[in-house]
Amino acid sequence: MSSLRNGDVSSLNPLNWVKEKLVPNIKEKQTKEEIAAAKKKAAEEGQTSIFETISSGPQKDEGGKLAGGKLVHVPRKPSNPRPTSHKYSTSNFKVSHRKLNMLGRQISGKPIDYAILQMQFSEKRASSRIMNMLATARDHATRYKKLNEPKLVVAEAWVTKGPKRGKKLEPKGRGRYGIRIRPSARLHVVLKEGRTIEETKAEGKSRKLRRIVSASLVREDKPIRNPGSTWAW
Repeated sequence: MSSLRNGDVSSLNPLNWVKEKLVPNIKEKQTKEEIAAAKKKAAEEGQTSIFETISSGPQKDEGGKLAGGKLVHVPRKPSNPRPTSHKYSTSNFKVSHRKLNMLGRQISGKPIDYAILQMQFSEKRASSRIMNMLATARDHATRYKKLNEPKLVVAEAWVTKGPKRGKKLEPKGRGRYGIRIRPSARLHVVLKEGRTIEETKAEGKSRKLRRIVSASLVREDKPIRNPGSTWAW
């Protein structure tokens, strides 16, 4: 403050005075070139910090190999695979598992639209329940699993027993009686993408055409099936 007392105000720079007097420990931010030069100088003098050595790690060369001949495995995050099937089932209802298994065998391996059509014209009492279940399973597989609806096929269908309902006495002749049990069961299905009806028909037609041997004058270059004794000379 002596300069202020003497009246020499022009030589005072407020920024320099703040740096020297109030905040003497503040360092200016170094540029990237200065930081790189300081690290290189420290490495030449052997004064590199151990933390810088660990954090830098092995670097890749131009050829793609890691420096030092060591390979570092970086695990990748597992991506969510696209679902390929959809499982659905009915609730337990009053039906015998043997009767319900007949409907399961009828729709197993069929395209979903064909299976719904079969249940629509079936005379079985449980066919309406199975038809509604198949329609719901088709909508869920299309909406939630993003499966292709025209290619949906009932890949699997099986039946499981449900809880036995209340028992009931069944009177018989000569003073005898039996016990009638009301069974229950449920049907499970698995929908997957497969071949459509048109593709199945086209494949069967091409397979039959490959087996045909021409009976015209110009015979195809295929062996004769079931040759008779005339050709055995």
